[in-house]
Amino acid sequence: MATFELYRRSTIGMCLTETLDEMVSSGVLGPEFAIQVLVQFDKSMAEALDNQVKTKVSIKGHLHTYRFCDNVWTFILQDALFKYDESQENVWPS
Repeated sequence: MATFELYRRSTIGMCLTETLDEMVSSGVLGPEFAIQVLVQFDKSMAEALDNQVKTKVSIKGHLHTYRFCDNVWTFILQDALFKYDESQENVWPS
């Protein structure tokens, strides 16, 4: 998985993928064009997050597990505390 493709797992990315699949299945779009749309979505999401999001977040907690796979870091935290824009939220296991 390329780094950009990470955003395809978001709600909007999954909805776009499902819609494109339906359009290809019904013959409205060709598969090549659907892939071009997804590639553009990947680039646009990365650019928008880089240029438009200015919020900084700090995270504190006990690091349970970490891994680096497919050029993506994953951190599993316990008793995590997220701080952003003068507010904070505790994340507790369910």
